[in-house]
Amino acid sequence: MLELGTGFAFVERQKRITLDGDDYYIDLLFFHRRLRRLIVIELKIGDFKPGDAGQVELCLRWLDRNERQPGEEAPVAIILCAGKKRETVEYLDLGKSGIHVAEYLTALPPREVLRERFHEAIATAKARLERRE
Repeated sequence: MLELGTGFAFVERQKRITLDGDDYYIDLLFFHRRLRRLIVIELKIGDFKPGDAGQVELCLRWLDRNERQPGEEAPVAIILCAGKKRETVEYLDLGKSGIHVAEYLTALPPREVLRERFHEAIATAKARLERRE
């Protein structure tokens, strides 16, 4: 939990949601005190698939209707996966749904790979800022 930063409060692990007789589970549910919203963290062993976003969106909508308290902001989600295809994530435009996709690393990559990813992230951020203007 220390990796998440300050302000996170643990709510529940494997929270069950039942809709139409089907069970869905939220891997980790937190509340962020300063953001005043529930944060869903969905853990995926493999690469991100578009279907992952659909299940998380369903859970976010359920939380918004059934768990959100007065004065809180709409819940958001982070899907942590072993890999993601940038173009696939970009076309889904998940930010509008409050869903974000991030990769996790099980081992630190070589320095050159880190440098390359860092420069790619800077270029992507600059391009997004230019599109907004």
